[in-house]
Amino acid sequence: KPEAQKTSDIINDFVRQARSLLKDQERGNMVLLRGFSKHPDWPRFPEVYGMRSAAVAAYPMYKGVGRLLGMDILEAPYNLRKEFDLVSKNWDNYDFFYVHVKRTDSLGEDGNFDAKVGLLETVDSHIPQLRKIGPNVIIVTGDHSTPSVLKSHSWHPVPLVIWSQHCRPDTVTEFGERPCMAGGLGGNFPSVDIMTMALSNAGRLVKFGA
Repeated sequence: KPEAQKTSDIINDFVRQARSLLKDQERGNMVLLRGFSKHPDWPRFPEVYGMRSAAVAAYPMYKGVGRLLGMDILEAPYNLRKEFDLVSKNWDNYDFFYVHVKRTDSLGEDGNFDAKVGLLETVDSHIPQLRKIGPNVIIVTGDHSTPSVLKSHSWHPVPLVIWSQHCRPDTVTEFGERPCMAGGLGGNFPSVDIMTMALSNAGRLVKFGA
């Protein structure tokens, strides 16, 4: 379309330059580009929820999503300890933290089950650090499932846990796909309702429901 001509010219020029610069490289002689689109007209997080928010992520796409939603981007390396240290360091500056862990997805796509389990256990080991800071609510979940046996994204529901001092305990004592199916949130918990539930548990709503 004519209105896309400027963007198309920029992208095509980038591709031409990349091809020229990389043509003699043995390990990687071209780039793969994806996801071009116009700027989405998404509601911005601070305006919708009235909270100062920050995204802690190493992978560029998730930093981009956070920026599009109006979050401040706290530059993080691919290091879990340093990601959680960033949260601790900036705790007083924000009301909401989005912390993204990329390599659980990557290891699933690699089919490396043992390494994925080890990384999840490492994530779990940092939860006490969050608890020590004193949050009102902690949510642990994923944006999609990436089973190691499939080496790909899949359609399976992801486990989700919400912790707060106001949560009603259920009978589940493990965090995983099968245990969460029997949890107090029900077998399938719609993701569009997560923030409302989180705000309620944090005492940030005047009234829940009508």
